[in-house]
Formats: sequence, C-alpha cells, structure tokens
Amino acid sequence: MKKHNYLKSGRRTIRIESKGLEKLAKKLSPDFNLVCDALFKTRGKIITLGIGKSGHIAKKVSATLSSTGSPSSFINAGEALHGDIGGINKNDSVIIFSHSGESEEIMSLIPFLKKVGCDVFSITGSKDSFIARNSQVSLDTGISEEACPLDLAPTTSTTVSLALGDAIAVALLEAKNFKSDDFAKSHPGGKLGKRLITTVEDLMSKGKDLPIVSREMTLSETLIEISSKGLGVALVIDKKKLAGIFTDGDLRRTLNKVKDPLSKSIDTYMTKKTKTILVDKLAIEALEIMQKNKIYSLAVVDKKNIPVGIIRMHDLIEFGLV
Repeated sequence: MKKHNYLKSGRRTIRIESKGLEKLAKKLSPDFNLVCDALFKTRGKIITLGIGKSGHIAKKVSATLSSTGSPSSFINAGEALHGDIGGINKNDSVIIFSHSGESEEIMSLIPFLKKVGCDVFSITGSKDSFIARNSQVSLDTGISEEACPLDLAPTTSTTVSLALGDAIAVALLEAKNFKSDDFAKSHPGGKLGKRLITTVEDLMSKGKDLPIVSREMTLSETLIEISSKGLGVALVIDKKKLAGIFTDGDLRRTLNKVKDPLSKSIDTYMTKKTKTILVDKLAIEALEIMQKNKIYSLAVVDKKNIPVGIIRMHDLIEFGLV
C-alpha cells in the first residue's frame, strides 16, 4: 500500500487558503466601510445568520463581536424558519453568511427581514446571488478555488468568510476605542479574565491579618507578630506610614551577622528601600514587580504611603495568575 504524503497535502491546503485570504485583502472595497459604519450605528444587536458550515462561521463571528464590544447573537437559518427569527427587530442589523448566496432556508427568510425593516448585509461568494442582490450591501469573498481537491467541502470559502467577519469585529473594536478593561468585563473567567480584572485588593492580606510593628519594637517582638499572623513578613511603620519591611531573608542575614540581636530594635535590621504597590493596581502588576526584583512579598499602600495590606507570590499562584 502506497504511503500517503500528508505533509504535502497539508501544505497545499494552507497555500490555497492563504491565496484566498491574500486575494480578499486586495479586493476589499469601500463597501466594507459602508457595512462597518452601519453596524457601528446599530441601536440593537448585530445578528449573524447562516446554516451548515457557513452557520458555524456565523456563530463564531457573533461570539467575537460580543466579546469585543458589539452585542451580537447567532441564529441558525433552519431554526429561524420555526420561530427563532422572532428575535429580530428593526433596530437590529443582520449579517448573512452564505457562500453560494442561494441557501433556500435563508432565501425564505428574506421577505420577513424586509418586513421587519432591519438592515441586512451579507457575505457571499457571488455578487449575483439572490441573497447578495437582496442585501443592502453584500461583501464578496471572491473565492474561485476550494482547498478540497473535489471542490466539494467548504474550506477556503469558510476560512475567508471567517477572516472577513473577524475584520469587521476588529474594525468596530477600533472605532469604539475598545480597551483591555472593556474586554475584561466580558471575559471574567479563565486566566485571561483574571489578569484583566483582579486587583491587588482582591488578593492581599489586610485588617487584623496584617502583621504590623513600629520601628522601635524589638526583633523579638517582631518575630512574635510574624508568627501570630503567619505571613512570614512584617511591615514596619513610623507614624502610620510605611518605613520598611522585615522578611525571612532579613532574619537569615541578621542571624548570620549579629550576635544576640533579639533585644535590638527592628529598625536596625529591616529593609528600608521597600518595594510597594498601590492598593488599586492590578494583581498582575504585583506579579511583574515581584518577578523583576526576585522577591516574594509586596507591601500594599494607599496614596499616602500608609500600609493597607501584603500580597505574596503564594497568593498569586493560589489564585491562578501564575
């Protein structure tokens, strides 16, 4: 049995699809501006509509739009014929995905969409198709060759349709000046969401759990405070403001250099050039400071340099930011 060259087949497929994307980029017309401007001004939702493979693309584009600041919903054309189309109103804009532009299920919906009075746009492979001709603006993918050697399975056409949908989403994102903070609001789960919305205050130890000593207190008293709070560090204050920090590293250095240090003030042994972070900063910023300075704890302060908490590498790892 002849061994098949899968690598050759894979490379050919990617080249054909890449060629389709390059062709799309070159022929993208001012109609793209018209579609994006209308979608930008949409008062309702952006509805993506499709069936079959084009339906899968439409569903993904809808998810991308929603996550980048353009509220969107996907409707399967087959289900739309049995009631789902009732969710579309005149304030919405509809983007139809259909490579042939002649999908019967979608063609049957055109009269209803016109009666509703919503804006209707389409992404098709033929400007002369029924769906393209019945759209306010139709964007042509211009695909002449599928990657499938039988020219049957949608391959290049779906790739290009997806890219065009993504291009619309990104264009709208930029027009709306959508920022990472906005993105975080719709992505609260997973490591990405955590990095974008979790603040230092959310993870720090504070209040009665905070080990604080005055700079006049002895090393012995400081160690008792550290032991009682269980964080392995103590914040040293002077008239309520942060004066320094005492860590297990400071303790090791002290015991190696000083004989009988327990009765002396902690001011003698603390680290005075303390790395700090403001309480309202993102936790990921605390991680960056710790990694850059090779430390495992940060004093958290307010704008007056009054200590309000301690955040540790352990807290960041436990929460899943690392």
